[in-house]
Amino acid sequence: MKTVADAAVARSLVVRLTALSPDSQRRWGTLSAHEMLCHLGDATDMVLGIRPRKHPVLLRRRRIVKLIGLWAPFRWPHGWKTNPQHDPRADGTRPSEFERDLKRAIAGIEGIAAADHKTLEPAHGFFGTMSLIDWQRWTYKHTDHHLRQFGV
Repeated sequence: MKTVADAAVARSLVVRLTALSPDSQRRWGTLSAHEMLCHLGDATDMVLGIRPRKHPVLLRRRRIVKLIGLWAPFRWPHGWKTNPQHDPRADGTRPSEFERDLKRAIAGIEGIAAADHKTLEPAHGFFGTMSLIDWQRWTYKHTDHHLRQFGV
Protein backbone atom coordinates (compact mmCIF):
# COMPACT_ATOMS: atom_id res chain seq x y z
CA MET A 1 0.00 0.00 0.00
CA LYS A 2 1.32 3.43 -0.89
CA THR A 3 2.27 5.87 1.86
CA VAL A 4 4.36 9.03 1.90
CA ALA A 5 6.89 7.15 4.07
CA ASP A 6 8.12 5.75 0.74
CA ALA A 7 10.28 8.53 -0.75
CA ALA A 8 9.33 7.54 -4.32
CA VAL A 9 5.61 7.83 -3.49
CA ALA A 10 6.08 11.22 -1.83
CA ARG A 11 8.12 12.43 -4.84
CA SER A 12 5.42 11.26 -7.25
CA LEU A 13 2.84 13.34 -5.37
CA VAL A 14 5.12 16.38 -5.50
CA VAL A 15 5.64 15.94 -9.26
CA ARG A 16 1.88 15.70 -9.75
CA LEU A 17 1.28 18.78 -7.57
CA THR A 18 3.77 20.81 -9.59
CA ALA A 19 1.82 19.88 -12.75
CA LEU A 20 -1.08 21.96 -11.46
CA SER A 21 -1.64 25.52 -12.57
CA PRO A 22 -4.13 28.14 -11.40
CA ASP A 23 -6.11 27.32 -14.57
CA SER A 24 -6.31 23.55 -13.99
CA GLN A 25 -9.91 22.42 -14.39
CA ARG A 26 -11.62 20.19 -11.86
CA ARG A 27 -13.48 17.03 -12.83
CA TRP A 28 -15.75 17.15 -9.77
CA GLY A 29 -16.31 19.21 -6.65
CA THR A 30 -16.31 22.95 -6.18
CA LEU A 31 -12.73 23.91 -5.27
CA SER A 32 -10.42 25.56 -7.76
CA ALA A 33 -6.91 24.15 -8.08
CA HIS A 34 -5.58 27.00 -5.95
CA GLU A 35 -8.25 26.47 -3.28
CA MET A 36 -7.43 22.75 -3.28
CA LEU A 37 -3.77 23.53 -2.52
CA CYS A 38 -4.89 25.61 0.46
CA HIS A 39 -7.14 22.74 1.57
CA LEU A 40 -4.24 20.27 1.39
CA GLY A 41 -1.96 22.66 3.26
CA ASP A 42 -4.53 23.26 6.01
CA ALA A 43 -5.21 19.55 6.44
CA THR A 44 -1.54 18.58 6.74
CA ASP A 45 -0.82 21.59 8.96
CA MET A 46 -3.49 20.30 11.35
CA VAL A 47 -1.98 16.82 11.39
CA LEU A 48 1.46 18.34 12.07
CA GLY A 49 0.13 20.58 14.85
CA ILE A 50 0.96 23.78 12.95
CA ARG A 51 -2.72 24.69 12.66
CA PRO A 52 -4.37 23.34 15.85
CA ARG A 53 -7.95 22.11 15.83
CA LYS A 54 -10.56 24.49 17.16
CA HIS A 55 -12.42 21.55 18.67
CA PRO A 56 -10.72 18.31 19.76
CA VAL A 57 -11.95 15.03 18.32
CA LEU A 58 -12.72 11.99 20.40
CA LEU A 59 -9.94 9.46 20.74
CA ARG A 60 -11.87 6.42 19.57
CA ARG A 61 -10.95 3.32 17.72
CA ARG A 62 -12.69 2.89 14.40
CA ARG A 63 -10.76 -0.09 13.10
CA ILE A 64 -13.25 -1.18 10.44
CA VAL A 65 -13.81 2.37 9.15
CA LYS A 66 -10.06 2.99 9.04
CA LEU A 67 -9.34 -0.40 7.47
CA ILE A 68 -11.80 0.25 4.66
CA GLY A 69 -11.15 3.98 4.23
CA LEU A 70 -7.38 3.95 4.46
CA TRP A 71 -6.12 0.48 3.71
CA ALA A 72 -8.63 -1.13 1.32
CA PRO A 73 -7.84 -0.53 -2.37
CA PHE A 74 -10.91 1.65 -2.90
CA ARG A 75 -10.93 5.25 -4.05
CA TRP A 76 -12.66 7.75 -1.83
CA PRO A 77 -16.11 8.93 -2.88
CA HIS A 78 -16.62 12.45 -4.14
CA GLY A 79 -18.65 15.14 -2.42
CA TRP A 80 -17.92 14.63 1.29
CA LYS A 81 -18.07 17.74 3.40
CA THR A 82 -14.68 18.79 4.74
CA ASN A 83 -13.71 20.22 8.08
CA PRO A 84 -14.52 23.97 7.92
CA GLN A 85 -10.93 24.67 9.05
CA HIS A 86 -9.75 23.06 5.80
CA ASP A 87 -12.31 24.79 3.58
CA PRO A 88 -10.91 27.96 1.99
CA ARG A 89 -14.48 29.21 1.60
CA ALA A 90 -15.15 28.84 5.33
CA ASP A 91 -12.49 28.96 8.08
CA GLY A 92 -9.60 27.69 5.96
CA THR A 93 -6.72 29.57 4.38
CA ARG A 94 -7.75 31.74 1.46
CA PRO A 95 -5.69 31.45 -1.73
CA SER A 96 -3.05 34.14 -2.02
CA GLU A 97 0.06 33.39 -4.06
CA PHE A 98 -0.16 30.12 -6.02
CA GLU A 99 3.54 29.20 -5.68
CA ARG A 100 3.56 29.88 -1.94
CA ASP A 101 0.41 27.80 -1.41
CA LEU A 102 1.90 25.01 -3.56
CA LYS A 103 5.07 25.02 -1.44
CA ARG A 104 2.98 24.77 1.75
CA ALA A 105 1.08 21.76 0.37
CA ILE A 106 4.39 20.09 -0.53
CA ALA A 107 5.88 20.94 2.87
CA GLY A 108 2.90 19.20 4.52
CA ILE A 109 3.55 15.99 2.59
CA GLU A 110 7.25 16.11 3.39
CA GLY A 111 6.54 16.92 7.05
CA ILE A 112 4.25 13.93 7.53
CA ALA A 113 6.65 11.69 5.59
CA ALA A 114 9.45 12.56 8.04
CA ALA A 115 7.36 12.99 11.21
CA ASP A 116 7.78 11.40 14.59
CA HIS A 117 4.52 9.80 15.76
CA LYS A 118 4.64 11.81 19.00
CA THR A 119 4.35 15.10 17.12
CA LEU A 120 1.23 14.28 15.08
CA GLU A 121 -2.42 14.83 15.82
CA PRO A 122 -3.65 11.71 17.68
CA ALA A 123 -6.93 11.27 15.81
CA HIS A 124 -8.79 11.99 12.58
CA GLY A 125 -12.37 13.23 12.79
CA PHE A 126 -13.71 10.31 10.74
CA PHE A 127 -11.09 7.56 10.98
CA GLY A 128 -10.51 7.90 14.72
CA THR A 129 -7.21 7.20 16.46
CA MET A 130 -4.30 7.35 14.03
CA SER A 131 -0.75 5.97 14.09
CA LEU A 132 2.16 7.45 12.15
CA ILE A 133 1.71 4.95 9.31
CA ASP A 134 -2.04 5.68 9.26
CA TRP A 135 -1.29 9.40 8.81
CA GLN A 136 1.27 8.63 6.13
CA ARG A 137 -1.28 6.50 4.28
CA TRP A 138 -3.97 9.18 4.77
CA THR A 139 -1.62 11.82 3.34
CA TYR A 140 -1.11 9.73 0.22
CA LYS A 141 -4.82 8.92 -0.23
CA HIS A 142 -6.01 12.48 0.51
CA THR A 143 -3.51 14.10 -1.84
CA ASP A 144 -4.07 11.50 -4.58
CA HIS A 145 -7.85 11.99 -4.27
CA HIS A 146 -7.51 15.71 -4.92
CA LEU A 147 -4.94 15.34 -7.67
CA ARG A 148 -7.28 12.95 -9.49
CA GLN A 149 -9.94 15.63 -9.04
CA PHE A 150 -7.80 17.76 -11.37
CA GLY A 151 -6.70 14.99 -13.69
CA VAL A 152 -3.05 14.92 -12.60
